Amino acid sequence: MLKLTLTAACMAALMLTPAAAKELKLADFQPPTHFVVPEAYDAFAKTIAEGTDNAVTVTVYMGGELGAGPAEQYTRAVENVTDIAFGLPGYTASTFPVTLLSELPGVIDPQTGTEKIMASTDLLAAEYRRVVLLGLWNNAPNLLMTGSKPVRSLADVQGLKLRVPSRNAGLVVTAWGGTPVSMPASEIYNAMQTGVIDGAMIDATALAAFRLNEVTNHITTGMDTTISNFFLIMNRDSFEDLSGDQQQVVQDAGRQLALDANAAWLARAEAGLAEFGKTAGKEVITLTPDAAAAFDAASAPVVAQVVAEVDGQGLNGSAYVAALRGE
Repeated sequence: MLKLTLTAACMAALMLTPAAAKELKLADFQPPTHFVVPEAYDAFAKTIAEGTDNAVTVTVYMGGELGAGPAEQYTRAVENVTDIAFGLPGYTASTFPVTLLSELPGVIDPQTGTEKIMASTDLLAAEYRRVVLLGLWNNAPNLLMTGSKPVRSLADVQGLKLRVPSRNAGLVVTAWGGTPVSMPASEIYNAMQTGVIDGAMIDATALAAFRLNEVTNHITTGMDTTISNFFLIMNRDSFEDLSGDQQQVVQDAGRQLALDANAAWLARAEAGLAEFGKTAGKEVITLTPDAAAAFDAASAPVVAQVVAEVDGQGLNGSAYVAALRGE
C-alpha cells in the first residue's frame, strides 16, 4: 500500500510540474547586427511565446551559427538541422521555379508584393511540400551597384561582370549585355574589392548590412529590375510536434513576420540609398526615360521566356503571375 501511495504521489507531483518549453531554433546566415533581428525576429519570437503561454519559444542563431553556406538553408530545414530557416529561393532556384516568377521585372509592385504573395501561397504548395512555409516576402528592387564604372545607358553594361542573386536575375543581366556571376551577398564585398566582379545586382539594404557602401561608387536606378524573395520555412516534423493551437500561432506569426520584414527592407533600402547619395564621391544615377526604356525592352523577352518555361513544365506559372498582377 505504501508503494502505491508513493507512486501516486510522484505522479501527482509530475502532473503539477510545468512541461519544459519547446525551443524552436531559427537559423539565419546574415550578420548578427542585421536589422531583421530587432525589426522582425524579436516580434516573431515574442508573439509565439505569448501566444503559447511560453510553451513554445524561439531562439535565433545568426551569422550561419548552425551551418555555413546560405544556399544550404532550405536543406537545413528539410533535414532538421534547424527548426526554422531564413533563406532565398533564388539560391536553390531549381526547387522554386514558380516562386521565383515574382522576382522578374514588372511582375510585382515592391510596396504591395508581399501581401499578394502571401495571398497566393496556395499556388506554391507543391514547391514547399517538404517544409512548412511560414512567410514569403519581397525586398526592395535590386539596383546596379558598380565600383569604378558608372552605368548611364544599356551600352555601359556591356562586358561588366555583375553578381546576381538568382538564375532569373542572371538572364536579365545577360539580356542587358553583362556577364552574370552567382554568389551569396556575403561574398560581394571581397569580390568587388578585389576586382573579381565589376558590380552587383542587389537591393540598397546591402549598402549597410554588407558594407557595400565601402566598395560601391555608383548606383543605377530607374529601370524595371528584379526583386528578390526571402522565405521563412519550418521543418515538417518540428511543426507536427506542436499542438493545433500552437501551429496556428506559429503560422500567424510567420505571416506577420513577412509583412514586418518587407516593411523593414523597404524602409532601410530607401534610407540607405538616400544616405549613399549624400556621401562625397558617391553617385546615384537615375536613368533618363529613354535609357530606362532600353533596359526594359531588353528584359521583356526574358520575362516571357521564363514564364513559358515554367508553364512548359506543367506548372502554374501563368496563373501565379496573373494572381500577383491582380489579373
